[in-house]
Amino acid sequence: MEVIWSELSSGFPDTTQLVHVLIRLVAAIVLGAVIGLQREQAGKEAGLRTHILVSLGTTLFVLAAAGSGMSSDGVSRVVQGLATGIGFIGAGAILKLERERAIHGLTTSAGIWMTAAIGVTVGLGGLGLALISTFMTWIVLAVLGWLELNVEMKQGAREDREI
Repeated sequence: MEVIWSELSSGFPDTTQLVHVLIRLVAAIVLGAVIGLQREQAGKEAGLRTHILVSLGTTLFVLAAAGSGMSSDGVSRVVQGLATGIGFIGAGAILKLERERAIHGLTTSAGIWMTAAIGVTVGLGGLGLALISTFMTWIVLAVLGWLELNVEMKQGAREDREI
């Protein structure tokens, strides 16, 4: 029984480390939620849960690597693997529509990629940088998205008058 308990509790850090880990995991959830909520409100497929899971997952990978005693080179390889792997998730969000000759989902893919970068930053302890990046990402997605939509609507109205 002692062997089982030892194995089950071996991953728990001391109290101070546990608080740091919990703060980072909760921060990853909150920051992923900020981006995900914006995407959800915009009616995009990758919304709240997707962005939370991407941020939380990338944070966990970094925390696990750093917490295992890996060298900075090892943690760097984990981050490189995350950057590559998240590209596959992002690629799944991109659709090419034959009839319209249009590509959809690039912004969603970029948002997932950015959310992963924020998660890595949180995992490495850069909470301030992650917070600033989340705010800037929200600005790009919400404010610039709104401006882009208004410009497109005005161009469409002009084209209708020209016909």
